[in-house]
Amino acid sequence: MSDAVTPYLRPGSTLGVLGGGQLGRMFAQTAQRMGYFTAVLDPDADSPAGRVSHHHVHADYTDVAGLARLAGLAEAITTEFENVPAPSLEHLAAARPVAPGAAAVAIAQDRIREKAHFIRCGVACAPHAVIETAAQLDAVADELLPGILKTARLGYDGKGQQRVATRAQLAAAWEATGGVPCVLEKLLPLDFECSVIVARGHDGQMVHLPPQRNLHRDGILAVTEVHPDNMPAALAERAIASTRSIAEGLAYVGVLCVEYFVLADGAMVVNEMAPRPHNSGHWSMDASDVSQFELQVRTLAGLPLTAPRQHSPALMLNLLGDLWFEDGDDAMPTEPPWADVLALPGTHLHLYGKTAARRGRKMGHLNITGADIATVRATADFAAAVLGLPIPLSE
Repeated sequence: MSDAVTPYLRPGSTLGVLGGGQLGRMFAQTAQRMGYFTAVLDPDADSPAGRVSHHHVHADYTDVAGLARLAGLAEAITTEFENVPAPSLEHLAAARPVAPGAAAVAIAQDRIREKAHFIRCGVACAPHAVIETAAQLDAVADELLPGILKTARLGYDGKGQQRVATRAQLAAAWEATGGVPCVLEKLLPLDFECSVIVARGHDGQMVHLPPQRNLHRDGILAVTEVHPDNMPAALAERAIASTRSIAEGLAYVGVLCVEYFVLADGAMVVNEMAPRPHNSGHWSMDASDVSQFELQVRTLAGLPLTAPRQHSPALMLNLLGDLWFEDGDDAMPTEPPWADVLALPGTHLHLYGKTAARRGRKMGHLNITGADIATVRATADFAAAVLGLPIPLSE
């Protein structure tokens, strides 16, 4: 079978997902609201998505018997994270429609291939060099320093990244990776970060959510703000056009997020893509008439894609496990004061059903909506103060 989904899967069909984390959980809950049964494959017997799904296949992502069982349960299959083995998606595609396809996911898993794809699509990247050999290390141009050395594979939320200012630091950083393939990106003067989420159907139809302005802390998304004035209109249109070009170039089916850096001089360069729903799109669950997870269901089931309409300005706060620990005491987790937060108008709490809090672990998110962005920001600042998050939220 091809990677494209069948024209239409009726409610009552079963949709499958590789991965049992929070994105799989929110996909499953949305699919169930729309009348579908769900099946999750994940090696964790107590995974957040598995706990709410009709079927939980407890198996590794490369387990042939587990994949066969998922294919037997589900009539179409997606993934909730980009590091699921691409060969597993290819294996499933021999039996069932799979979206996104293995080829697109494989490109997203490798920064070297990913950057090559961006360039083919005419989307500007930061100046960079591929480092796979000692000779390539020695040949790095001086003007790429200072820079950020990123491992080509298995890097997310700032993992696998090292800042380097000199050739000696670069050599030491590459050696510290074990000499694995890397990309060195020139450090550029950053104004802000943004992202665009598109959904593309098997028929080529494509829609998008409004561009999202993002703030990261320690390499992890902390705040997303979405309203008509969060960036210049021309920049927003350029980001949308670039994202659509990237999706078209992949013949992509599913939900795709592309992240960008906006530089101090107004230029924009692409950072990376995620072949799945994304943290920066969580606001859509409460401020858009079609969320990113409904778009994921629609693309997988062959349903029509209608353009999402944002009905409220929105701000999303990422809730990490650090909130459960006070004064640096990791031994005694304490539940944050959710009642005080939910007493604030326009707050929408989403917790992911994880049984244990850990520092840096994504435990949930808080969406804040209101009649105007000033009201949303004021509520967000108050909520951040209640939770002990850094204030001000923006930089």
